[in-house]
Amino acid sequence: MGTYEFTLILEGPDVLGDEAVDALFESGCGDATFGEVDGSQYADFTRRARSLADAIGSAKRAIESAVPGVRVIRVEPEDLVTAADIADRTGRTRESVRLLIAGERGPGRFPPPISHLRSRGRIWKWADVARWFLTELGEEHPSFKEADFISALNGALEVRRMADRIERASEREEVARLVREDAALYG
Repeated sequence: MGTYEFTLILEGPDVLGDEAVDALFESGCGDATFGEVDGSQYADFTRRARSLADAIGSAKRAIESAVPGVRVIRVEPEDLVTAADIADRTGRTRESVRLLIAGERGPGRFPPPISHLRSRGRIWKWADVARWFLTELGEEHPSFKEADFISALNGALEVRRMADRIERASEREEVARLVREDAALYG
């Protein structure tokens, strides 16, 4: 058993009302703190479980069963990172990260940003960066191994969220077909 810290971002009805808080506690969320920032509700967990997957999965199921209409839409730590975020997560200076990105230090081949390619506000996928630190630099950090799982889980949560918005049945069916086909590969 390990202890895992993570944040679930929620949408739907208010989880801060007395009735919702009671229901969440009764459903097994006594290890969470609920709050709201800029209109976004969240649940900060410190959960003991066999794995991060078990911890997040049990927390998601407990929340969604406790308060009708509440859905988990994302898990943090966020998968999208800036160069400053990379420095913070790896314990390096911003200058060290800048040199790695530019290929002026390290083995080169730093993952390309996923947006803002030519601006100072570039954004990377943490899962790609973490894998690069593991494979290219041989650096170990617990968050590196969790990055792929959190990125995949957030992708699945986004598919679920966006599928609800698709109006055309043929488009919903195509999304569902892709998910089923891919799930069969890994199931």
